[in-house]
Amino acid sequence: MRKLSLLVVLITFTACQKKETAPKQEIAKDPHSFSNPAEAVVKHLDLDIKVDFDTQTISGKASWLIDNISKGNEIIFDENTLNITKVTLGDDEKETKFELGAAVEFHGKPLHITIEPNTTKVNIYYNTSKESVALQWLKPEQTADKKYPFVFSQGESIWSRTWIPCQDSPGVRFTYNAKVSVPKDLMALMSAVNPQQKNNTGVYTFKQEKAIPSYLMAIAVGDVEFKSIDNRTGVYAEHSQIDKSVWEFAELGKMVNAAEKLFGPYRWGRYDVIVLPPSFPFGGMENPNLTFLTPTVLAGDRSLTSLLAHELGHSWSGNLVTNATWDETWLNEGFTTYVEHRIGEEVFGVEEAKMQDVLSRKVLENNLAELGNDSPDTRLKVDTSGRNPDEGLSDIPYEKGYAFLQTIEAAVGRKKFDAFITNYFNDHAFQSVTTEEFVSYFNKNLIKGDKALADKIKVDDWIYKPGIPANIITPVSEDFIAIDCIQKTWRKTGIKGLSQKIKSTNEKQHFIDYLPKDLTIQEMTDIDKEFNFTNGGNFVVRRQWFIIAIQHQYKLAHPAIEKFLTSYSRTYSLMPLYKEMVKTPEGKAWAKQIYAKAKSGYHATTVVAIEPLLK
Repeated sequence: MRKLSLLVVLITFTACQKKETAPKQEIAKDPHSFSNPAEAVVKHLDLDIKVDFDTQTISGKASWLIDNISKGNEIIFDENTLNITKVTLGDDEKETKFELGAAVEFHGKPLHITIEPNTTKVNIYYNTSKESVALQWLKPEQTADKKYPFVFSQGESIWSRTWIPCQDSPGVRFTYNAKVSVPKDLMALMSAVNPQQKNNTGVYTFKQEKAIPSYLMAIAVGDVEFKSIDNRTGVYAEHSQIDKSVWEFAELGKMVNAAEKLFGPYRWGRYDVIVLPPSFPFGGMENPNLTFLTPTVLAGDRSLTSLLAHELGHSWSGNLVTNATWDETWLNEGFTTYVEHRIGEEVFGVEEAKMQDVLSRKVLENNLAELGNDSPDTRLKVDTSGRNPDEGLSDIPYEKGYAFLQTIEAAVGRKKFDAFITNYFNDHAFQSVTTEEFVSYFNKNLIKGDKALADKIKVDDWIYKPGIPANIITPVSEDFIAIDCIQKTWRKTGIKGLSQKIKSTNEKQHFIDYLPKDLTIQEMTDIDKEFNFTNGGNFVVRRQWFIIAIQHQYKLAHPAIEKFLTSYSRTYSLMPLYKEMVKTPEGKAWAKQIYAKAKSGYHATTVVAIEPLLK
């Protein structure tokens, strides 16, 4: 999942469709899960649920096949705001005792279930509540077509337990089958093999034969259509969005081919994307087989489709090889950001890649300035014990992780590093990995006792220390150097005509990022007249421009800023604007007014992130 501006998507069939299983491994202790997988662990889920829009609940039965490793008398699940009505054991459904433990903020409660030494199946009857963080229930007027209601889930990081009782840790993987009953006018989709058209029963079945962690469990139900892009990719969207989505994502196939060329075959079967309503809280979410995507990527000119490479990259780093706990998020996001940039270079060219590198570094620098170089949250391996793990999720695991892998590539050469990464993905396929396991693999397979090489890369400094090591690679873009020259002269030569020299989204971002700190209102007016940033830019360009507009109290942009903040729930794109607004008393009052209007359309995770800023 891309936190700031990165997003979404795609992939491919493999010739081999047989079930792939990972070698048995010890599961790392997860501070954000109550479960005891070293003693009793889930292996497969059969889910039978009904989606009820009248009550805004999901109800049914989660039947778990388990491995009672210790032959003990208890298995522990995670749950949060669920109503557990009954628990039975085995196919004969022998009723058993269950008990909920004490609640922990953000984490919910442990669900203690009594089992027998030979128990292999646990059936949990339950229903969700309106407090479920994972589920966003939308009224018809909150959708693009405004005809039917919609619901979608967002499980990362610890929210799947709010719609399914599960062992909610990225270190626990399982396969699943599902039967989902929905209103007949709607279609159900999941992170699995999906239907491509509605049926007349409202009952849909799903199968996910690859073992996934719980945060990749996903569901979407709405009035959506499907259209193919090529023989292995396609798009789901509401009727008013489907044609523009297919046009916008026409290069999906090229990205898929580039990713496979770089890092080996895609192992998940078919890959599709779904364009969700605006309340989706992220750019994209890499749910297997079906990436969830914000409509903000539909720029109308394909200017943001390079962002799809991030979610595509997760099909290797994240979904295939997963961080074992949320303290090692960099193993998902740092690797994926590296893969994303490599795919972008392959598809869009070296100059595009250089610009993306510079933009990424600016994001890293901004995040370091906000957190402080000495903050423990600027380490790659963080400690989020006792916290909502989302609190430790910044741009650090993405951009510092990417810079670390760039440093390794520069030290050993691209050819050697590509082989290492490909082998790393293959050797750990369908496994969850700790930072220490990665370091051990890295030392064994790349360093190989070469002390000079180890000293050159400085692994411990990158992973376990805050801030940025001195051996970081400095990105350079000749295109941006030309814009830097324009920045030095435009006050003398004037703004007129610059929009013909600064055209692409990347170039506009860089120009906005390095505008003078002492801009006048007249200069902002002239820039806006030349580029039409306030009303004509795509989502990313407008976000960057609005930050500058807030800083300089450029009130001509205020109506557009308010519309921007009330139209979407893309958390990590809204946050920078709210953060700027609350720096002044007037801005904070304005932010509260806008938030009061926007809150009903925001996802729960967006609300959790923004409300502390306004207090």
